[in-house]
Amino acid sequence: MEQFKITNHIRLIELFAGVGSQAMALRDMGADFESWLTCEWWTQANASYKAIHKEHDTTDYSAGMTREEVIDFLFAKGISADSKKPMTRDQIKKKPEQWQRDTYNNIVATKNLVNIQNVHGSDLKIVDTEKNTYILTYSFPCQDLSVAGKMRGMDKGSNTRSSMLWEVERILDECEALPQVLLMENVPQVMGKKNETNFEIWKEFLRSKGYSNFAQIINAADHGVAQARKRAYMVSILGNYNYEFPKPYDLDKCMADYMEEEVDDKFYYTSEQTEQLISERKYEQIRNKTVSNTVRGGA
Repeated sequence: MEQFKITNHIRLIELFAGVGSQAMALRDMGADFESWLTCEWWTQANASYKAIHKEHDTTDYSAGMTREEVIDFLFAKGISADSKKPMTRDQIKKKPEQWQRDTYNNIVATKNLVNIQNVHGSDLKIVDTEKNTYILTYSFPCQDLSVAGKMRGMDKGSNTRSSMLWEVERILDECEALPQVLLMENVPQVMGKKNETNFEIWKEFLRSKGYSNFAQIINAADHGVAQARKRAYMVSILGNYNYEFPKPYDLDKCMADYMEEEVDDKFYYTSEQTEQLISERKYEQIRNKTVSNTVRGGA
């Protein structure tokens, strides 16, 4: 079986993009790539993505648009202020105009499709696959899989955040031309006993689309990072190919290697600031105790 290797220019599509860690990885590797599209509905994450990857783009894409037109655009896109639910039009309207325009500019600058539930296969604009390798990443929400969450699972139609995986299924089903490479990263529980049936269904779907799947749990500590952090990865390659995950190697770093020898004073609290925080904390404790006693007394 042929070993898979990318030789063409890469067009990166980041679903559930966050701050763009996949783009960071390709950048740091020196890969020949471009950020083709992103998809991230959380406004704060999208603002961070823009600051990290498009810091020199100062274009006001909203110039010439009325405030109402900007609001209409943001509402139609389905932006979220908390990464849990879309904002209502009234919530968007109450935001300062500069926030509205900045949010619009962040979306345009990062070529952001915003809400995955509104994305269709044709929106991925996969063309010229002979000249370009499309990598689609889909690090879908882990809150309902992680042991730190409520572990509600990722059943199709369950309306959990982790069930957004099945939006990726829908989008791929709608594609005329498929991305040559898919990359999933999530918590190890995605492959665990509670979710193994859904994970097998997902892999079978990908096989039906022509992908070869390679899944493995990797510990960051086995690959040069001074942190024991396990994550599940799956690489899916369109066609009958072989793929091998990087081999573990001995860790030669510790936390001290990541720490700066000199830290700017702005990162420290002054004595006055510390005293103020303590005073405010004491005030909150007294206030909460008073309110609690009042409620109990009233009951």
